[in-house]
Amino acid sequence: MKKSNNELVFTSKTPKVYKNRELNNASFGNFTLYDYQVFLHLLSKVGGVDEYGKYLQPEEVAREYTLTAKEFSEIFNTDLSNSYKLLCSACEKLQQSTVLLNQGALPEIWKINVCSMAKYNEGEGYINVKFTDDIMPYITQVKQVTHGFVLYNLKEITSFGSIYATRLYELLQEYKQTGWFQRSIEQLRNTFAIEGKLKDYKDFKKTTFAHACSEINNHYPEMHLKFEEIKEGRKISAVKFSFRKTEVQQVIDPKTGKVSNIYTKPQVATKSKKKSVKGALPLFELLQNLPMLSETLDKK
Repeated sequence: MKKSNNELVFTSKTPKVYKNRELNNASFGNFTLYDYQVFLHLLSKVGGVDEYGKYLQPEEVAREYTLTAKEFSEIFNTDLSNSYKLLCSACEKLQQSTVLLNQGALPEIWKINVCSMAKYNEGEGYINVKFTDDIMPYITQVKQVTHGFVLYNLKEITSFGSIYATRLYELLQEYKQTGWFQRSIEQLRNTFAIEGKLKDYKDFKKTTFAHACSEINNHYPEMHLKFEEIKEGRKISAVKFSFRKTEVQQVIDPKTGKVSNIYTKPQVATKSKKKSVKGALPLFELLQNLPMLSETLDKK
């Protein structure tokens, strides 16, 4: 792909999901697991870097993207015929959906439309979406990021069978260098989009984060993910999650002399599962606020 000023654009060999932390903690309403997987797959197509390793800014990034049933089937290890149905359903959901974002220190919650256009081509089996201008700053690396962002390989979440495991795993990525984080019950309900449902705490715990922890540990046993309930009096007010920190190794680009970090993550468990990632290698990602190494990039 080329920019309008004829500068080359590069993308990573491994599809990566980038999200601003505000979007990572947002509520995605009535998204199903498959709707959310389609959304993340589309996010992995957004952005890139120029020939100098600098991330493209929102105004430089394309708004419109296409995802085929074949692509989705290969990444998420689903039956191809079923992938057509999933894309069709997700297309309608993306067009109609808004995400709720808490604006950090501001006492405001913003509703942002995901896309301005979404269409499904039944004959050729693909969806085409156009992201809104409002959501672009949350899915591209802007120059000034108030609360940081999350970056991980798309394949890291392809084996999960619940949206709660996927959402919790994404939260873990915010704190991979500390190995723990804490959320209030209200915050977890918002992130898991449980408002008005599972009102009994025991049901909420069992269905969402307890199940998610079990599923994540099943696929990533080396993470040793645990949770601790925090009480205020007799009432459980928050949950603290702890896990093995991600190891960091510094590397220097021999061409530019710039320093980047490589994060070494746990391997996918080798148990044979219907949606497991075969032949998975150790998962790496480059430090988000530094240029990517040119050797890790593909020219479009």
